Amino acid sequence: MNFSLPVPSPAPPASARRPPRRSVAGRPAARVLAAVCCLLPLAACGSDRQQVAAPRPAGAAARDCLALHRVLPKSLHGLARRTTSPSSDFTAAWGSPAIVLRCGVPRPALLTPGSAGYDPNAEAADLGGVNWLPQTTHQVDVLMTTTGRQAYVEVTVPAQYTGKADSTDSLTTLGTLVRKTVPAELD
Repeated sequence: MNFSLPVPSPAPPASARRPPRRSVAGRPAARVLAAVCCLLPLAACGSDRQQVAAPRPAGAAARDCLALHRVLPKSLHGLARRTTSPSSDFTAAWGSPAIVLRCGVPRPALLTPGSAGYDPNAEAADLGGVNWLPQTTHQVDVLMTTTGRQAYVEVTVPAQYTGKADSTDSLTTLGTLVRKTVPAELD
């Protein structure tokens, strides 16, 4: 019997040899990089969300707030509208730092008999045909709440915008929309 053994072909020179290919997914650093690349778009989506405590109005106040939400602008004096988190039809935000609107909030303490800080003589400013009760928050932001309406609408204006014409213009614009959608209280 005649057996022949296969003869190996000559190996290519060392300069022509390539290292064996390995799957990128097999490398720990590559797996981390792949995960970051997949999650980065999701993180970017969340970074534009403005955290806002959502009020929970009921009845007529909820209907009025929904009507207001439908007519709110996509931009407010050059500030782009942002998504709020949690998502709610009772909140809106524009710019960064954000001017924040919350509709259906409780009556302000300044107007609530028996509460700390109650002031029956608190003065409101008329902007856009709506009375706004100004309050300064501990962060020096200005908090404005509508008065004399079936639903209370609160707007927080960050300190960097206060004292500028745009902050008054923004409240005038929002006041006009509140006047059209949130009826005045009946005495």
